[in-house]
Amino acid sequence: MSNADWANKDFYKVLGVDKDADQGVIKKAYRKLARENHPDSKPGDSVAEDRFKQVAEAYDVVGDAGKRKEYDEMRALYAGGFGGHPNFGGQPGGNFGGQGGFDISDLLGGFFGGGGGGAPRNQRRATRGSDLETEATISFTDALDGTTISLRLSAESACETCRGTGGKPGTKPHVCPTCGGAGMVVNNMGGGFAMNETCPECHGHQVVYDEACPTCRGSGRGTSSRTIQARLPAGVKDGQRIRLKGKGAPGESGGPAGDLFVSVRVAAHPIFGRKGDSLTLTAPVSFDEAALGAQITVPVLGGTPVTLRIAPGTPTGRVLRVRGRGVTGKGGVKGDLLVTVEVQVPSELNAAAREALLAYREATSGDDPRAGLVDGS
Repeated sequence: MSNADWANKDFYKVLGVDKDADQGVIKKAYRKLARENHPDSKPGDSVAEDRFKQVAEAYDVVGDAGKRKEYDEMRALYAGGFGGHPNFGGQPGGNFGGQGGFDISDLLGGFFGGGGGGAPRNQRRATRGSDLETEATISFTDALDGTTISLRLSAESACETCRGTGGKPGTKPHVCPTCGGAGMVVNNMGGGFAMNETCPECHGHQVVYDEACPTCRGSGRGTSSRTIQARLPAGVKDGQRIRLKGKGAPGESGGPAGDLFVSVRVAAHPIFGRKGDSLTLTAPVSFDEAALGAQITVPVLGGTPVTLRIAPGTPTGRVLRVRGRGVTGKGGVKGDLLVTVEVQVPSELNAAAREALLAYREATSGDDPRAGLVDGS
């Protein structure tokens, strides 16, 4: 059955009663027709069987006062041109989403009780607010310890004048005549292609008002600015994207707020770096400390400095580990402090130092650190 056939189907005519007949007359007509066409009375008569089904279908609708009221309202909408809209299609009580994805139960509150969960008629659907994106720059130590930051946000919100309805306060909503309440229109692109687009008149809200809101011009949207407090967890990393649920743009018509995504930028520290849950540090040592061995003191972020032993013959680039002095990770376990040894070469020498190094060169003249480098042996 096509949309038009169903939309124009006259259940009163099927029962042979007037549109204004009372429930008693309708019931009497149904019983008479059902008895005449019952399969038990006319076995094998397919015409009578089809007639019996039509009568039963008609009585199921107009024989119930609630369903009858909605049926009459639906026929009135179709009579006004609602049913001829290209976005409207489907079967009774089902999803009228042929092209526009529109469920008529959303508009009529569940035609024949089949909607369930649809929006009340002539009201806009509750819509979730948009997600928002922002950036925050925090210090190196705040990233390790966690911190609470203030964020100033500007976002779309419900218009304060009409509270998101799009209508001038005091005016009533009506089914949008452009999209027939679908919220979408079909744009024929040619060549057999078509695209669904948001209705330009109701902006996808399915209803329009007698007069548009003078502030938002019918869009139902405005702009709001607010300051929120956001807690960033301990151990947050540079470039990490934190999701704050429900801190985005407000919803519409009672819908939930969206989420806020904060991209964190961590400022560099003058001494420390970070590698996962470990802190990193470069410790300069002199040639004699690396060659002869020594004890050096290095800082600990937020703690007391520690002493490290440099073993004799320590090369530049060697990494020494100080356990438990890094970043607090998951489960409260702290990472380590990784200290990289960097042997310093003096740019200038006094006379005594130069003489000592020349003596060292003479004493080690038989040791070639590049032996085998040129010939590859």
